[in-house]
Amino acid sequence: MEKRSKDEAVIRRIRMQKEMARHGMEGCLVTQNVGLYYFTGSMQTGYLFIPKTGEPTYYVRRSLARALEESDVRTVELGAFRQFGAKLAEDYPEVFGRKPALIGADLDVMPAQLYLRLTEAVPQASWMDASAALRVVRSVKSAYEIDKISQAAEVADAALREGLSSLREGMTELELMAVIENSMRRAGHIGLMRMRGYNQEIMTGVVAAGEAAAEPSYFDGPAGGRGLSPAAPLSSSKRPIMRDEPILIDIGCCIDGYTIDQTRTAVIGELSEELLHAYETSEAIVRRTEALLKPGARPDQLYFEALNMAAEAGLSSHFMGFGGDQVRFLGHGIGLEIDEWPALAKGFSEPLEPGTVVAVEPKFTFPGIGVVGLENTYVVTETGCRALTKSPETLFCL
Repeated sequence: MEKRSKDEAVIRRIRMQKEMARHGMEGCLVTQNVGLYYFTGSMQTGYLFIPKTGEPTYYVRRSLARALEESDVRTVELGAFRQFGAKLAEDYPEVFGRKPALIGADLDVMPAQLYLRLTEAVPQASWMDASAALRVVRSVKSAYEIDKISQAAEVADAALREGLSSLREGMTELELMAVIENSMRRAGHIGLMRMRGYNQEIMTGVVAAGEAAAEPSYFDGPAGGRGLSPAAPLSSSKRPIMRDEPILIDIGCCIDGYTIDQTRTAVIGELSEELLHAYETSEAIVRRTEALLKPGARPDQLYFEALNMAAEAGLSSHFMGFGGDQVRFLGHGIGLEIDEWPALAKGFSEPLEPGTVVAVEPKFTFPGIGVVGLENTYVVTETGCRALTKSPETLFCL
């Protein structure tokens, strides 16, 4: 694995400290694996404390030896958890003085049990939710991060090609997914794509055909897929792929923690006029979004523009799901997690910055028939946007 430069850790810490200052935090405690990796370069069990000024410290429970080898920041043994407050006060007396210090934490993902233990172990802290600040900092990617996502895109493209070359009528969704996953795993895909959302899980993606792709699911996306059972109620099933039905190939690939997300539509034979019209509308939405995706653009306006285009095409009821299972976004930030900020959705009005990476995924769901659409991942540049997705953008007719 290519190791990031130590400057990465410094730049990320400074960005976080600026966000902390905006919110009046005197420190921030990072507890989630992905956050630990982002700021330290290691994912060993422990807690990272970032003070409002100065150097952070990574308090590690297990494995300290590996954390010392991997981490870009000061790394020490955690010791007894009940003494954590005393250790923080010793290391950061300017933060943990006589009055309670306002300390942020990743409360959106922290288990309640850990929160209660922290209130006991660190009584000199007054806790606040720092999850928005943490997500804002991570929304702008460095050149190193963009390169990792691009590497993942190359692997996903090769896997898509291998999958399509093996696709045959009667092949099951799961068999096609297995070909794609096997190709990516051989090339270094870690085997999962991380999500921040509570109880949200995702496999390598969704490879689903016909009505199975259009079956609703708990997954917060426009297409969940039938899945293998109620214990895994999304993604691929053992349903055979038939002629003249849409095949949704929505796959991600994660290299060194960083994920690409892309969707292509295929068919053995040809699509109906209704489905072809929907697919062409998704293409038009992608083209329009590309034109608008630039520094200063508001994510919510990109979503509203897509809604208008879907309505003009007479497809509002099918856009991004169907009925009560429609999702209300056009795309999402992506990087170490697949549901990063910003979302291209109502409520996200902060202008885009260069370095922001988003997946744009206009899809149309037809219950009992299938799902068609596209998804590309883009980085916002100084003047516009650049696609990181490598796969040809076409309707694959086999």
